[in-house]
Amino acid sequence: MRFEALDRTPSSRPGPRSARRVAGALLATCTATLLLITLPGCGAKKAQRLPRVAVTVARVEQRAMPLQIVTTGTIEPVESADVGSQVGGVVTRIAFREGQDVQSGQTLIELDPRPFRAALEQASGVLARDLAQWRSARLDAERADQLLAQNLISTSDHDKAAAVAEGLQASVRADSGTVANARLNLEFAGIRAPISGRTGSVNVHVGDLVKSATSEPLVTINRVQPIRVRFTVPQDQIPVIQRYRNANPQVLVRASAGDSLDIAGHLAFVDNAVDPATGTLLLKGEFPNRDGRLWPGEFVEVRLVLTVQRDAIVVPAPAVTVGQRGAYVYVLNADSTATPRPVTVQRTDDVAAVIASGLKPGETVVTDGQFRLAPGAKVLVRRAGGDARP
Repeated sequence: MRFEALDRTPSSRPGPRSARRVAGALLATCTATLLLITLPGCGAKKAQRLPRVAVTVARVEQRAMPLQIVTTGTIEPVESADVGSQVGGVVTRIAFREGQDVQSGQTLIELDPRPFRAALEQASGVLARDLAQWRSARLDAERADQLLAQNLISTSDHDKAAAVAEGLQASVRADSGTVANARLNLEFAGIRAPISGRTGSVNVHVGDLVKSATSEPLVTINRVQPIRVRFTVPQDQIPVIQRYRNANPQVLVRASAGDSLDIAGHLAFVDNAVDPATGTLLLKGEFPNRDGRLWPGEFVEVRLVLTVQRDAIVVPAPAVTVGQRGAYVYVLNADSTATPRPVTVQRTDDVAAVIASGLKPGETVVTDGQFRLAPGAKVLVRRAGGDARP
């Protein structure tokens, strides 16, 4: 019987405890490797800079700022006359050109004067006849007075002579009126300008028959030097207008939207009542208009300058933002960050805002791009040419 010796050498296959040690070592190695890979990435992410916000800015100024009301208005002449005819007749002459400047009393249109001369001659003849009869009757009445004093005629005969004289005297007066009317009609045959100004289009021509006292004018004359602008303001502006009315407020107009030159005038009229239909008050400004730039019927931009506030703190109107807590602006700091700051706005218009408190002259405020800002955000200032600087 053969017996083989039992081999006591350990086997190469690891046991359970050895396997756990190997797994732990591998896990530690993987974790270290992962940390080595991840940590540099996390550090780079934390070190990444936030993008700057591009904005435009403006300086806070201290300067004179007018207190004004901006509205629109219509140019109208100081005087206007629709020229008509007081008598009827045929037009024989147009004595001016359309659009010409005329003087008061200047002849504009002539009518055929012959019918009016004939009427004047007829009235003058009747007057002369009645005047001669009245003079004879007056002498008879004087003789009747003498005869009555001598009791040579009766009282009834005396009264008849006196009545005839008085009746003829009344006829003379009536005839004198007829002569004066005929003379006026002859004068009215020459239609004259009632005011000085500029003529418009002529609505008649030579040979036309003109009727008397018609509603349609023959020509219209507008006085354009000086000239006025009429405009309205809301009724809530009445207190401030009344406050500065005696300070001779200035009225500025611009003849067109693209015109940058203001035409200066003064406040000439304030209506005595508010229009209940619109809730507005009518005002008028007057201008010399020596150069004729303003024209009747023209629509213009009007600025009523009531007073000028000296040393006002002024920023562009777009710099002011109104939030839940009131008005505020973003102020640019020295480190290129922007900080919101509450302000008190005294008044504003489409261009500028007057600040009562919250800003100092020389500070810089954001005028565009503030809606993309957060407190402490870095900004990139855009210049007028389009480039930017930190």
